[in-house]
Amino acid sequence: MLKQILLILTITIFSVSLHAQSNPTLYKGTMNGKMPITLFIQAIENGCGGDPYYDAMYQYDKVSNWLQLSVTEGVKQQFAMVEEGFTGLMIVKKEGDMMNGTWISPDGKKQIPVELKKVTMSKKEIESYQDKMEKLNYENHDC
Repeated sequence: MLKQILLILTITIFSVSLHAQSNPTLYKGTMNGKMPITLFIQAIENGCGGDPYYDAMYQYDKVSNWLQLSVTEGVKQQFAMVEEGFTGLMIVKKEGDMMNGTWISPDGKKQIPVELKKVTMSKKEIESYQDKMEKLNYENHDC
């Protein structure tokens, strides 16, 4: 009887954790129409009810490591994405399969246009990006 209860509990927890991380999305595009970038973002269900929150990261393709982003969703599919360590800020608006907006330097002097398009991912690619996100979060927030 105890084994059955533990099995049901394990399956339930696994099922809830699979649903807690939903809508992983990959975007590819450019900054300033030239620099290729990749953005990975996933909505995380809020365990207390209410709006989801987001895990996100991006990189300048073939130039930088992944940069973790702190994401706030505003009204009408607008997102403010602050780089870990406040090395920059992206403000983008999602419209269909596109995210367009501006990257802003911390001093506000540089403002660069950002254009991103949603890219289809395989299950294996999703798992790979989620693993990278988990490692990045660990690197930035492990005590």
